[in-house]
Amino acid sequence: MVRGKLVFITGGVRSGKSSFAEHYLMDEQTKRNVYIASGVAVDNEMKERIKRHQDDREKYQVEWMTIEQPRHFEQIVPHIQQDDGILWDCVTTWLANELYEGQMEKVEQQLYEAIDQLLAKVKVVVIVSNEVLDESISTYEYTALYQAWIGRIHQKLVAKADYAFEMEYGLSHQWK
Repeated sequence: MVRGKLVFITGGVRSGKSSFAEHYLMDEQTKRNVYIASGVAVDNEMKERIKRHQDDREKYQVEWMTIEQPRHFEQIVPHIQQDDGILWDCVTTWLANELYEGQMEKVEQQLYEAIDQLLAKVKVVVIVSNEVLDESISTYEYTALYQAWIGRIHQKLVAKADYAFEMEYGLSHQWK
């Protein structure tokens, strides 16, 4: 079996990442489009963001299977079928959920192993993440820890990726 394609998409808040990712995946003509959602509706703002993403996907003439997976990304692997297309939105939310539980070295390793397992099955994995490192490193301990982890994870994901895009103002720039 040929390894699936890995696509990494980053950018600032409201830069068009999710829409770009959705269109990218739909153009791949996969068996199923599987949306892995990491967001948890903990407040009204997050509830509205989740609802907006759901409404956006309903506009397409494509059926989406959604898996809510705020933590333990590796648990999705058994639910994925041969030749599926995966859109994971998003790494930054997932990391915030995982970071407070600790054992990040183990969690990080499980993430990469799960991605490798997915790439052995699927046509494409599209990963969305927020660019949070445009600012200087925070003086707040936990924010700086988060920045260190997300920077490390982004670098490793881009190194594994076949393509890497950055979104700004609704426009994509291909870095890889």
